[in-house]
Amino acid sequence: METHLAGKSKDWIARASGLFPLALFLGALAMVPQTMAGSGFKAAFAWVPGLGVNLSFNLDGLSILFVLIITGIGFFVTIYAVDYLHGHRHTGRFFVFLHAFMLSMIGLVTADNAVALFVFWELTTIFSYLLIGFEHEQEASRKSARQALLVTGAGGLALLAGFLLIGIAAGTYEISEMVPLAADLKGHALYIPILSLLFSGAFTKSAQFPFHFWLPNAMAAPSPISAYLHSATMVKGGIYLLARFHPILGNTVPWEATLVIVGAITAVMGAVTALGQSDLKKILAYTTVAALGIMTMLLGGQTTPSLTAVMTFLLVHALYKSALFLVAGIVDHQEGTREIEKLDGLARSMPATGLSAFAACFSMAGFPLFFGFIGKEIMYKGTLAETMMPGLATGAAVLANGLMAAVAGVFLIRPFLSDKTGVHAGTKEASAWMWCGPAVLGGITVMFGVVPEIVGNVLINPAVSALHYTPEYVELTLFHGINQPLALSVLTLMIGATFYLNRARVNQWVCSVYGSVSFDASGLYDWVVDGVAAMGRLQNRILQNGSLHRYFYIVVAAFVIAAGYSYIRGTGTISGIDIFMPRPEQVILLAVILGAVGTVVITRSVLLAICSLGVMGAGIAIVFLSFGAPDLALTQLLVETLTVIIVAIILVRLPSLSSGDTRSFSGKVFDGLLAASMGVLVTTLLLSVLSAPLDRSVTDFFEANSYLSAHGRNIVNVILVDFRSMDTLGEIIVVAAAGIAGYALLRKQKS
Repeated sequence: METHLAGKSKDWIARASGLFPLALFLGALAMVPQTMAGSGFKAAFAWVPGLGVNLSFNLDGLSILFVLIITGIGFFVTIYAVDYLHGHRHTGRFFVFLHAFMLSMIGLVTADNAVALFVFWELTTIFSYLLIGFEHEQEASRKSARQALLVTGAGGLALLAGFLLIGIAAGTYEISEMVPLAADLKGHALYIPILSLLFSGAFTKSAQFPFHFWLPNAMAAPSPISAYLHSATMVKGGIYLLARFHPILGNTVPWEATLVIVGAITAVMGAVTALGQSDLKKILAYTTVAALGIMTMLLGGQTTPSLTAVMTFLLVHALYKSALFLVAGIVDHQEGTREIEKLDGLARSMPATGLSAFAACFSMAGFPLFFGFIGKEIMYKGTLAETMMPGLATGAAVLANGLMAAVAGVFLIRPFLSDKTGVHAGTKEASAWMWCGPAVLGGITVMFGVVPEIVGNVLINPAVSALHYTPEYVELTLFHGINQPLALSVLTLMIGATFYLNRARVNQWVCSVYGSVSFDASGLYDWVVDGVAAMGRLQNRILQNGSLHRYFYIVVAAFVIAAGYSYIRGTGTISGIDIFMPRPEQVILLAVILGAVGTVVITRSVLLAICSLGVMGAGIAIVFLSFGAPDLALTQLLVETLTVIIVAIILVRLPSLSSGDTRSFSGKVFDGLLAASMGVLVTTLLLSVLSAPLDRSVTDFFEANSYLSAHGRNIVNVILVDFRSMDTLGEIIVVAAAGIAGYALLRKQKS
């Protein structure tokens, strides 16, 4: 009884967390009048002002559309997930990850600084990894999460490089400040590299060909995650990026050609593949790929109808696809399967879920009186209005939409409307908390389809105005008259019906084609991952084989080669070095130090080695003293004394120095040559520094600010404690960690 009450309490706490996205949604809704007026909202906070990096945010028509989608669907996903995950031991973790991802997405679509946008971009990658791999006990979940992380993470790194280049070209990282510089950026020598890197980030995030393979594989995530990440939010990140930079980098041949071609290939390929699937979530995943391809293709356009079509279809797709993913989750939750061939007659036993699926599928197919019909008509108007490759864009859009209409029929008719076996007649409807989300989202597709003028004026046109600065706008209406887009809409439904009736043949064809030709980079991904793992194993055998001597040898050799090459390449000569002769007492002191070094190398006596180390340290302290550095000499003497004591404690507990020496004579010669090379290199570098003109700018800064700013008279202490405090803290942490490790080794040796 107590366990049951505790579970109820957790459920209500989780449901209460839905108030968070609801409050954000209402807050964003309150900003709509400002975005309609074109004013928006801006805020900026200094972050790294020296590098021009600020936490700046811009809430305009484009951002507000994305924020409303993110928070609105996030609310329904939250209340849906409570019952879907009822009894799961990690529900608390789930909602923390979900809402953290939500905030990251909001930051991404509102950031006005490119570097800040990248930070939020990578936060969405990290939290999506945690959400996709939520069922981490399952190998499929771990593999899918890792794949999504690596693919989108690699694209994120490319995006960062692109942002750095655009910052160099524009002289600013503020996106709003780049818009007036658009003409200069398009004519800059870095334009093509910037475009390539930007496309890499967008294509990996939004699953464009050939990087689309990670999205269907991510269906191993729970259905609420699929509904949220893979229909409404995360995969739309690349679309948002392209839309945001459209007025800055768009309206060029490379921009339009790349987006139209890649988008068209992705759209058709995704829709064809979807028709050959039998798992409900895989069907929706591939149609998501197709929809993202259509949006990418439309973003290659330059006209108001094309950009209006992008924003309209963005909202259309978010509504019907999130509803369908939630429906698929309900079916899986109630039936224990998502395989179409095992499902039928669900509309009778699950009427609310069936009606939700009906509305969403009809919107997906593009039937009149549904919002999908409006989106499809404006889509065709946009493709026909373009001057570059209008035939390719229109043909790809008609074929992809026709295939998706057929897929909508597959999703709806067999599982819900057919009743061949009657096996599922006793299936119970899910709780109202689960079906209310898809029901409301499906209902909105009907409402927006009947009164599209309202949503067009309130959301779509302000979004288009934010990325296309023109007084022209396209009015969304239920009926535009008898025209070419309407004819194409009718043709689309006819193509959909044809593909649906011949889906068995299409499936056979798809299977045969995919059996001989790969249309994605999944094979390349596997090859790269396997190659990195093989390289890691090889590196371990060569570099990390457990030999301390090998580790030290490689580190020193790498330093000698890298620093020596850089020095010779930079100077080309050592003639500029001032060689000074030491005083007689310094020569004697140097001889003593060298003698101590030789003793440490050749002796097999632990005690003599320890004493020789002490002589070396004391001799170096005297050298510092002879050059007028008493504080440094005292520090060296104290540290050396402590080091000798610690070494003495350790060495007396270890085996004899001679017991583990199995190196050959040639090996010892190489060791000696490497040690001599290191000494010569360091000496040369130090003499070169001393021979160069002294730059006192840093010294003058510390002299002027040590007492006034840090209130310290000892400049060295002030530098360590105040100006280099983090560096000093890091050194202390390293020493403490080394001490703990040494203590652990001593305890193990003693036991």
